[in-house]
Amino acid sequence: MSEDIAQPRRHAAPLFARIDHLYHGHDASARRFRWGLLLFDVVCILYFVIASFLHHVDDLHIIEELIGIIYLAEWSARCYIARGRLRFVFNPVGLADLVVICSLLAPSLTENFLFLRVIRALRLLRSYHVIRELREQSRFVRQHEDIIFSVVNLLIFVFVMTAFVYVLQIGRNPAIKEYVDALYFTITTLTTTGFGDITLVGTSGRILAVLIMIFGISLFLRLIQTIFRPEKVRFECPACGLSRHDNDAVHCKHCGALLHIRTEGGT
Repeated sequence: MSEDIAQPRRHAAPLFARIDHLYHGHDASARRFRWGLLLFDVVCILYFVIASFLHHVDDLHIIEELIGIIYLAEWSARCYIARGRLRFVFNPVGLADLVVICSLLAPSLTENFLFLRVIRALRLLRSYHVIRELREQSRFVRQHEDIIFSVVNLLIFVFVMTAFVYVLQIGRNPAIKEYVDALYFTITTLTTTGFGDITLVGTSGRILAVLIMIFGISLFLRLIQTIFRPEKVRFECPACGLSRHDNDAVHCKHCGALLHIRTEGGT
């Protein structure tokens, strides 16, 4: 019996090594594999954004389920080679990937079009996975990570809130007849422009408008601040490795080592 158990493990070891090499190797084949996954992710995210505006996207459910199966296989491979599988599963990025996978496979489980509108917006959570992978392979992303994360957070918030506006107001609010109307209201509320030509009706609509104003404006201001007045710069301390410092830091606040952060000067 022990030999029967050991044999599958011996066969599994080369598979583990091969998958681990593809995800963590440094040769040309491993890099091509990871860049191929990133390209696939980017194309899928663009599809998710475009699909938000389509009225007959349900006709493409076979494509979405195929994407979901590919994502599930890729997630399973990463989970298989993870050193701490529970930590991988319950990591925020891992949980976001599971939400995206479930949203892609959900059309085969439900016929509720409005419900699908909401979960389709959640597919943009895959952007966090893309950023994490790009951070490991792109110096530009590492240097501008704060700005990129702020932009992604804002875009995800806009599309998720737009989906909720559409679902809660369609059929009840004569001013919202299609998805673009909901997006228009979300953007005008987020930027405090408030033309007043579209307002949300009902208690749920007013509560949603309040949430958009409170959280959306906070994200918008955070984005502006990150772009024009970043609070921290990324520079690794040569002594202790602390990587975030004040813009005008001369010494590391952790160990006191002298820093040589390149700046453009000031007035």
